[in-house]
Amino acid sequence: MHTLKLNVQDNIYNHIMFLLNNINSKVLEIVEDKVCEDWSHLESEIDKGIASGISDQSHEKIIASIKQKYA
Repeated sequence: MHTLKLNVQDNIYNHIMFLLNNINSKVLEIVEDKVCEDWSHLESEIDKGIASGISDQSHEKIIASIKQKYA
């Protein structure tokens, strides 16, 4: 397996994603590295951690703790 990193300009991003999304998903995994400026991405990652059993805290407790420290 190979890993590639592409820096793509905004004006061709949709074309590149269209091409990649039309390749057989069993042989290609798209891992997008983007900066998220809102809480939705963080909340999604917290939900993944809770579902995995890593933490026994509730979603609300984790968010409250993060907001207390950083917001």
